[in-house]
Amino acid sequence: MFLNIDKQEKEKVAILDNEGARITYGELVEFVKNVGSRVEARTVIFMLCKNTAGSVIGYLGFINQEAVPVTLNSKIDKDLLNNLLNTYCPAYLWIPKEEVNNFSYKPVFELFDYVLLKTNYQIYPINEKLQLLMTTSGSTGSPKLVRYKKGNLEANARNVATAFGWTKEERPICDLGMQYTMGLNVINTHLYVGATLLLTTYNLISSEFWEYIRENRATNFTGVPFSYDIFHRLRFERMDLPYLKTLSQGGGKLTDERFKQLAEYAERTGKRFIASFGTTETSARMACLPSSLALKKIGSIGRAIPEGELFLIDGSGEIIKDLVAEGEMCYKGPNVTMGYALCKEDLLKDDEFNGIYHTGDLARRDEDGCYYVTGRLSRFLKLLSYRISLDQTERMIQQKFGIECACAGTDQRMNIYVTDATKSVQIVDYLSDTLGLFKSLFKVFVIDKILRNDTGKIQYKKLDEIYAENNER
Repeated sequence: MFLNIDKQEKEKVAILDNEGARITYGELVEFVKNVGSRVEARTVIFMLCKNTAGSVIGYLGFINQEAVPVTLNSKIDKDLLNNLLNTYCPAYLWIPKEEVNNFSYKPVFELFDYVLLKTNYQIYPINEKLQLLMTTSGSTGSPKLVRYKKGNLEANARNVATAFGWTKEERPICDLGMQYTMGLNVINTHLYVGATLLLTTYNLISSEFWEYIRENRATNFTGVPFSYDIFHRLRFERMDLPYLKTLSQGGGKLTDERFKQLAEYAERTGKRFIASFGTTETSARMACLPSSLALKKIGSIGRAIPEGELFLIDGSGEIIKDLVAEGEMCYKGPNVTMGYALCKEDLLKDDEFNGIYHTGDLARRDEDGCYYVTGRLSRFLKLLSYRISLDQTERMIQQKFGIECACAGTDQRMNIYVTDATKSVQIVDYLSDTLGLFKSLFKVFVIDKILRNDTGKIQYKKLDEIYAENNER
């Protein structure tokens, strides 16, 4: 059975959620078989995901039946959802009960808080290797999906569980949405070892969230940088959480300051802080930094997970063999997906990545073989023929002024978005002096908040569209 859930102790609790569900592994196996039997193999199923028992059971049941789920946020904009429906024509929808009245399709099955709807779309052929479809982390309603093949998810679950040392005694906080690759990875890796999932839909800043994890003795938490910014504002380090032993990070780069704070907190309290790195195209994690190195390697993503290999290439695509080097980071391993889809016809395509993924990230490798992500190949501007890293510029501003910011723009001008109006003039002066460029090449926009998607990543394009382009009209 998928993720070997039928090999676990039948009486062990597999899933708890904050809506009251309590499911053992023995019960989970039966639920998975039941849900799977309601759909046809090799069909496409849209899942509107929540971190609840019904959502997870549907995901497991469909994959076990060899149907292909498309994981989407249950709060997805209706126009965007309709565009995806018309593009991929799924045979079924697996949706929260409260969403049923928003669709005209026939309900055919119900379990916990979820309902299965049968659509009117014709079933069409898909590749036999295809197992799952996910939106890319940067997508905002785009029809672009990542195509997972059979074996990707289980290989990543196996190797991440090994790298992190997960056992059946873990009780992970499943806070990140399961439609998001890192959130799904937390679920997969812990089910693989027979642990107990603590699924939650509570907001991080709510008292219910903290009560829930205390009552259920949560042992580990995986957060994106935005999660840890919230933790910092809540003065997390002062909380009494005796069972919480591991803090893990993924889904973007922490500032060096926040990285150091977490590493010092972990060392001071006898906990572990594990930084990691991954992408949707690699079934989530591809690298992690052992907790023992956290304070020695501030900002590092560490080394490849078991069965994986990280390497650097130069501008010509040649592998850089020098130990200490910088270039585009690439990854090779069994968790590399098949490629992308833009329409339902693309679901017949074979494996286009062939086990190797070019991340598009610039990275530095140190003398110990640890990697540091330094920027994106596409996150550069060419101002007066000088190549300027937007990511590096953000870090410069954050370190100099201690404020949140986002840098975007064109080769004609860099746009800097901040929420603190008092620093506008100083930022332009600082960048002009530091980079040796005219002040007119920088423009600061003071905004109420930095726009982010539901995984906390900054929406640079949207910022420019809303503020910079409108300002030019």
